[in-house]
Amino acid sequence: MGDAVNLVIEEGGLAVVTLDRPEVKNAWNLPMFEGLTATAARLAETPGLRAVILRGAGGAFSSGLDLAVMQSFAGNLAAVKADMLNVPAGEPNRFQAPCIGWSRLPVPVIAAIEGVAYGAGLQLALAADFRIATPEARLSVREAHWGLIPDMGISQNLPRLMRADQALELIMTGRVLAAEEALALGLLTRIAADPLAAARALAAAIADRSPDAVRAAKTLVQEAWTLPPGAGLAVEARLQAALLGGPNMIEAVMANMQKRKPVFR
Repeated sequence: MGDAVNLVIEEGGLAVVTLDRPEVKNAWNLPMFEGLTATAARLAETPGLRAVILRGAGGAFSSGLDLAVMQSFAGNLAAVKADMLNVPAGEPNRFQAPCIGWSRLPVPVIAAIEGVAYGAGLQLALAADFRIATPEARLSVREAHWGLIPDMGISQNLPRLMRADQALELIMTGRVLAAEEALALGLLTRIAADPLAAARALAAAIADRSPDAVRAAKTLVQEAWTLPPGAGLAVEARLQAALLGGPNMIEAVMANMQKRKPVFR
């Protein structure tokens, strides 16, 4: 997948994906774009996968886009704009795919955040289902500093987390948030001294539940969370009907009745 992104699949179906450019606080170069997209695609086809942890090497999650990438884009703006615009409706472009791929994984994705999560780094974290950060972590929707807007899938993820006026302020100003404020605004799930250990504990707790129910729960929130009142009822019913009577649902019931650990398929 390239040196910029490392993947380890551990026993029990936990994948740990590491952004690995610690000398530049895991700033995104083009191999990182490609590596993140390819790694998400590989995991989407990995049997037995139960959860994914996204992290950065060297004490930082990601400082955002490497300036060298922006400089390279400046030399061929027509091609860059074509890459942005010439895609099928509803599908991510080349620059959105590294983030959208994680939100589309059927299993839970947990971002373990140390140091900074700026710009592209924050948008990657927002594509995860959970974000756990250290008390010292700092977050920023940084694109305003470069005269741009965030365009790597934030329109799909941020509306589920915070009010429009609060989001607009962050997008317009690019100001840096301390972890406590990010938690209060809904950008973080929790604060922990060791976010990687906390992410592993959360992944283990989720792995104790039926993988069918976990996947359906992710689909429920993604499809129904921002629908108008009443519109999500059919989504609930469709997902629940698919679970009822299934082997993993029956195993969950039997394990509870027999007071033992379930063995899911």
